[in-house]
Amino acid sequence: MRVAALRTVVPEHAIRFFGHDTHAHDEPHLVYVVTGTAHMVVDDEPVVLRAEEAVWLAPRVPHALRFADQDGMALGPMLADDIVPTGRRRLLGRLPALVTVMTTVLVAAPSTEDQIAPFRTAVGDILRRVGREYFPVTLPIHDVARAIAEESVLGTSTLGELAGRHFMSERQVQRLFVEETGMPFARWRSRARLNAAAAHILGGGRIATATRLSGYATRAGLLRALSRETGAPVAELAADPAAALAERRDA
Repeated sequence: MRVAALRTVVPEHAIRFFGHDTHAHDEPHLVYVVTGTAHMVVDDEPVVLRAEEAVWLAPRVPHALRFADQDGMALGPMLADDIVPTGRRRLLGRLPALVTVMTTVLVAAPSTEDQIAPFRTAVGDILRRVGREYFPVTLPIHDVARAIAEESVLGTSTLGELAGRHFMSERQVQRLFVEETGMPFARWRSRARLNAAAAHILGGGRIATATRLSGYATRAGLLRALSRETGAPVAELAADPAAALAERRDA
């Protein structure tokens, strides 16, 4: 029997291998890729997750998932009601602690609610640790500006593209960001994306993945941005980014 045929042995779990069309859940939700490369659409923005990477979704966030190959597998555990990201979604990249728990889930194969509960708690504990914002940012109050803010963190659209999509001018968006967040759009977006990088690094993740999560083209670019925001020398961040970030946060 071909390995691909094994994906349909348990019909109710076939969605973990084939993906799914757009839908949403009333509970917080984690999408974790076991193997392969997942192509997702979250709030109409494309997201690519590689093996052992995850995205953390707030309740009622529409999302769809498809795999780039026949070796793809994903898990989508529901979370406790209080385990919610600071925005509508949070890219987590590869967090070693989460990989360990999710691998243990696969091996243990819990089936009853009593068996599942400890694993849900363990995942929740990890997400609480990485969910705290390293660089506090305030979401705009204006509905359209808030939507643009949330879309800007996940996607690669320019300010002009985001503004046009919501039928606003760039000048209007810039004014709202300065008035309601205290900083221009570009700086707000940079800090918000750096939060994803800092959480990933502090969670034990690789700097290369943190670079991709925060939208920087190179490791050096990310390190310079972190240096500007934290005051830590680039050399110190390069040598041990997790220790440098932890020291500055504690201070």
